[in-house]
Amino acid sequence: MNLRSAAVLGGGPGGLYAARLLKLSQPDCRVDVYEQSQPGLTFGFGVGLASRTQRNLRAADADSHADIVGSAWEHEMAMAVGDREVRLPAGDLIAIGRSALLGILRRHAEAAGVRVRHGRRPSAGELGADLIIAADGVSSATREAHRAEFGARVSVHDGFYLWAGTDFALPAAIFRPVETEFGYFVTHAYPYQADRSTFLIEADPETWRRSGFDATTEQTPPDASDEQALGYLSKVFHDDLQGHPLIGNRTRWLQFRTVTCDRWHHRNVVLLGDAVHTAHYSIGSGTKLAMEDGIVLARALAEAGDLEAALARYERERRPAVEHLQETAFRSMRWWDSFTGRLDLPVERLLISFMTRAGKVSVDRFAGFAPDVVRSGLAQYAGCPVAAVPDTGRVPWILGRPLDAAGRHWPARVVDTAGERALWVDVPDAWGLAADTLVRRVRDGQDGGGEPVVLAAPGEQGSVLTLFEVAERLRREAGSVVAARVGRQWAELAAAALASGRVDLVDLTG
Repeated sequence: MNLRSAAVLGGGPGGLYAARLLKLSQPDCRVDVYEQSQPGLTFGFGVGLASRTQRNLRAADADSHADIVGSAWEHEMAMAVGDREVRLPAGDLIAIGRSALLGILRRHAEAAGVRVRHGRRPSAGELGADLIIAADGVSSATREAHRAEFGARVSVHDGFYLWAGTDFALPAAIFRPVETEFGYFVTHAYPYQADRSTFLIEADPETWRRSGFDATTEQTPPDASDEQALGYLSKVFHDDLQGHPLIGNRTRWLQFRTVTCDRWHHRNVVLLGDAVHTAHYSIGSGTKLAMEDGIVLARALAEAGDLEAALARYERERRPAVEHLQETAFRSMRWWDSFTGRLDLPVERLLISFMTRAGKVSVDRFAGFAPDVVRSGLAQYAGCPVAAVPDTGRVPWILGRPLDAAGRHWPARVVDTAGERALWVDVPDAWGLAADTLVRRVRDGQDGGGEPVVLAAPGEQGSVLTLFEVAERLRREAGSVVAARVGRQWAELAAAALASGRVDLVDLTG
């Protein structure tokens, strides 16, 4: 189809990138981007781009991709607990400053003929364009003005986080918990240029309140940073910061919001990026999702016969990938919410738990790029020398390890529970109210079906992953030995759950 005009509300990475791709595919279309902030005035620090995202950007627009990579910073990853730190190779993981990324995307958009208008963001109703792309962020005024038409829902989660930065480049991305007199603070930090690193810091609600940050959050104006929090956390993470201070940029404690929409377009208005969906930052950035939305939208607009068909195609093609990522990100968020409860694990086993937390990475796949970490973690799991861990056949080896627990001995982790009553786990969230009730009943001795506690669940992957999460809660909160009854096709997930300490025993059925 041929558009005469398009207006983009929001000059963030997603809006600018969609505008450029649209203009490149339809040179005769007038494309205007409306951004309320002035050029160079941006909020945030670094943006991480994994290898798959880089491939997608390169295929869609090699020129802007080359400039992004040329201005980015490569780094490795590390996890540290106490004085023990383990490095992971990160492939071609890169990060780039948000301001630098916006500058590159703005230049490329304007070079393609896009007009970028700063200082004002009109409403969709004020514009007479054939198409209006609302890329106006998680608090999207466009979405909220037509909340019912989009079927929009926004869920606010319990934990607290803040984005900060510092004025030097970390030697690697790092995940580190630090215990204080108020509780644990956990940082996810990474370098993105020679003199800058991002520091994202999380706290559970109890730690946040005990630290007095409920009060400082209330006292901090919307356009300011919580300087008390920054000062305190600079001391908490003094060693990682190497004495440098944390830097704020409208930095305040936030709670993550998950946005979902039943419909992604209404008449000639289409939502893009955080305006239509969010996924927890621990699994991927909103910037990545928004730019990949732009790729699919521009292609649909170029190839469909009319606007309605194009917008329907955009949603049809993009929604499955987004919803899959949202499900994965929710599981990852819950893992981080409960992260400090696993600090009894050696850091190598903790890394196995981290990498396999959402069911996307198996133990074998993790071993493909971090063999020494996996070998050490499996030796810790089995209580054997590192040299006894095989380099092949890891799944049957994990399943075949013996277990001594609760005064009993099992010659292997695979058991037959056919004669035992199983607790049925069919809950949407392993940390939700229904799961809380199940854990409480087992802990209080009201249920459990004997020793060990046997759990079963519906047969699809998501339910199996939730089963293992509930099993981990029972192990840690009720002190139970737990066996999971799952289909034989989930042997890799079962092996990862065993090695990660999520479950003790498995019954592979069918």
